[in-house]
Amino acid sequence: MRFVSSLAAATLLIATPSLAADGQKLFLDNCAACHRPNGQGVPGAFPALAGDKFVIGDPAAPIGRVLQGKGGMPSFQAELNDADIAAVLTYVRASWGNKAKPVAAPQVAALRNGAKRENNKGRLQAH
Repeated sequence: MRFVSSLAAATLLIATPSLAADGQKLFLDNCAACHRPNGQGVPGAFPALAGDKFVIGDPAAPIGRVLQGKGGMPSFQAELNDADIAAVLTYVRASWGNKAKPVAAPQVAALRNGAKRENNKGRLQAH
């Protein structure tokens, strides 16, 4: 048992740099134009992500925002898969002084699937 947990920890440590690099690349490709590469955002237009309580709080909130969009922020539900969203949010939640737990793909999948059910439920009621 001890060997298995040590092996799992070692695997996580080996995978983390790759996950961080993927998250950083995804952030730079999809988010940095508005939120800036340093996470400071554009005052009055795009919120800063550095030190933002929304970003570092309950991961369901930023997952939902990335999936659904809001205001000037587009939805990335069709553009990014669950692993991509988890990677970019893990990067954001651990960058620029942020210290929040990583996001896992199953967390994103659960919210994505819940959002689909809610959207379908609303459409069915409208007819």
